[in-house]
Amino acid sequence: MSVATLAMVLITFAVVVLRYGFNVGWIALQESVMYLHSAVFMLAAAYTLRSDGHVRVDVFYRRLSPVSQAKVNLLGTLVLMLPTCSVIFLYSLPYVTASWRLMESSIEAGGLPLVFVLKTLLPVTAAMLMLQGLADIVRYTLMIKRAH
Repeated sequence: MSVATLAMVLITFAVVVLRYGFNVGWIALQESVMYLHSAVFMLAAAYTLRSDGHVRVDVFYRRLSPVSQAKVNLLGTLVLMLPTCSVIFLYSLPYVTASWRLMESSIEAGGLPLVFVLKTLLPVTAAMLMLQGLADIVRYTLMIKRAH
């Protein structure tokens, strides 16, 4: 992901230099930044969950014991994350399938012909988050059982 982030920065820099320095613009180059941005955030979501790198805005959680935190995480994974990811996965499949059937491409002249690939990130991200959620359920359950 760090390579994609670096590429995104360099391409953005090139887009700005070309646009304002040479009055030249390429839609495909601009769209590639959007594709990379989507890939970085969506494909890194499960990894971020795995490494507990997501942002928490809480008052009580950090004061809880590790076992209580595991209980909160277990409940959140079961009640919030897995159902949400399941809905995203199921509802995005027809959307992505239709895009693949059409081999959907950019509506912009000179845009990238890979919109169907970009849309595929929706169910892939949901599936990866569900798999990580299942691994987390096992981890939290073991933490709770070990404490008792």
